[in-house]
Amino acid sequence: MKKKMLGLLFLAIMLVLSACSASDEMSESKNSYDEDMGDMESTNEIATEEAETVMSDSSQTGDSDDSAEVSTEGAVVETTRMIIHQASLSVNVKELDKAQANIEQKVAHYGGYIVESNVYKEDDQTSSGKMVVRIPEKHFEKFLADAEGQAAKVLERNVTGQDVTEQYVDLQSRVKSKRAVEERLLAFMSKAQKTEDLLKISADLAKVQEEIEVMVGKMKYLENQTSFSTVELLMYENKVVVPEIESKELNTWEKTKKQLATSTNSLLATGSALIVFFIGNLPVLFILALIGLGVYWFVRKRLRYVKKS
Repeated sequence: MKKKMLGLLFLAIMLVLSACSASDEMSESKNSYDEDMGDMESTNEIATEEAETVMSDSSQTGDSDDSAEVSTEGAVVETTRMIIHQASLSVNVKELDKAQANIEQKVAHYGGYIVESNVYKEDDQTSSGKMVVRIPEKHFEKFLADAEGQAAKVLERNVTGQDVTEQYVDLQSRVKSKRAVEERLLAFMSKAQKTEDLLKISADLAKVQEEIEVMVGKMKYLENQTSFSTVELLMYENKVVVPEIESKELNTWEKTKKQLATSTNSLLATGSALIVFFIGNLPVLFILALIGLGVYWFVRKRLRYVKKS
């Protein structure tokens, strides 16, 4: 009986020791996970700060080289300087349709594409066009020269450039650090045994992967903006309109007959008016004629008397 009691007591002690050992291992694993996560976050922050420091030093020293070198975790990454170019060009052209067709041919020749193309006609003498095109960065200056060659007169030319190298390098550094965090989380997930740990690691992993997707999207946007330059063209055409002479306006015979009929009608109307006036006023005219003869006879007689005297 005593031997059985001793055996049970020994078995209970062994079970307690095993449970404590398992608890210690889980606690150490959790602590290790937390420590590794903290180390990876610190590494991410340090890498980002190093990238910003290197780019800041490069800009302060006025380095005009075409590439920037960034040290990340002991490795040297060489990144080509990234510039977003934009241009606005306002010109007068002789023929708007011809100028637009030539611009479209140049865009296709350089491997670009048209974003917007519009034509506005205010009246018969004034018309204008607007084109927004994307041109590969390496052909940017050549395309501007060709576009100015289509102009009769350049009214305005504005070219701007935005350096996004620092922003792109910073995103590269962050993505690299986040990839390392993602790999460690996947490794922890494969070793985790408790449901609580799996849920926590899955939540952290989803957050890290979402941040990676956002940063990769920003990098692709910067790559697109720097690989293609945007050019906005405003073209104005002023026409001198010459009125056309219509054939019906040159019908001389019809115009002659019309004018003859008009003048004949005017003469007939005048003659008719005179006949009506004299015949209609004949009594009055007769009396006026008698009065006139009387006055004439009196004046003549008076003049004779003056001469005799």
